[in-house]
Amino acid sequence: MLQVTRRPDNAAKTAESEKITVNLGFVDLGHVDLLVSEGVYGNRSDFIRTAIRNQIERHAELTRQSVARKSVELGLRRYHRADLEAVRAAGHTLDIRVLGLASIGPDVTPELARETIASLEVLGGLQASPEVKAALADRLR
Repeated sequence: MLQVTRRPDNAAKTAESEKITVNLGFVDLGHVDLLVSEGVYGNRSDFIRTAIRNQIERHAELTRQSVARKSVELGLRRYHRADLEAVRAAGHTLDIRVLGLASIGPDVTPELARETIASLEVLGGLQASPEVKAALADRLR
């Protein structure tokens, strides 16, 4: 059984990583511990990160095609108050799609976010104030 629970990491690391909890069956965990004890991996986290990266690499072509087809921005995308005010002044709204981290600045009010963000799809992490997240809850996919 594999269960993943997302938990925000400490504030200093939030922009670069997110902590997750993984529950493994005892046999799988024993295999991981054996590989660690044999020096193949430095610790359980190294094993898990390597396994995840290997799977991402294995499916890289599918990811590339999906990102291109869905017009997804890859990596870190930040939205500050000035950015969203410019969108509002131009009379536009945003359909945001990010694979990685979408960050809505602390200077963005819930009202400004609702006026300028028509939809929000994030595969990865979303950084925003609880108030902005609540204001956009009906627009999250």
